[in-house]
Amino acid sequence: MNEILALILALILSLLAGVLLGTIFFGGLWWTIRKGIASKQPAALFFFSLLLRTSIALTGFYVVARGNWRRVLACLVGFFLSRILVTWLTRTPIAKTESKRVQIVGEVCR
Repeated sequence: MNEILALILALILSLLAGVLLGTIFFGGLWWTIRKGIASKQPAALFFFSLLLRTSIALTGFYVVARGNWRRVLACLVGFFLSRILVTWLTRTPIAKTESKRVQIVGEVCR
């Protein structure tokens, strides 16, 4: 029974570590895109951001895994859950986009 609880705890911690790694990775991607648009050297910013984000994620997966495929799988699930979370938190409101589109279509049709 204690072994099962230890496994469940390890998997929950791996899942949370995956959420943290994914938040760093995808949050960093969002930040890079926002800053890269106005940057004087966007290629360097994108390249070094990719390098840093990937190394953090891979190192995190390596540390979490400790040779156990179940931990890697739980970490990967957390990583993709954070992708959904970051995408949802950083989305652009649709109402503003739709109203602009309607105005543009209305002006073209006149």
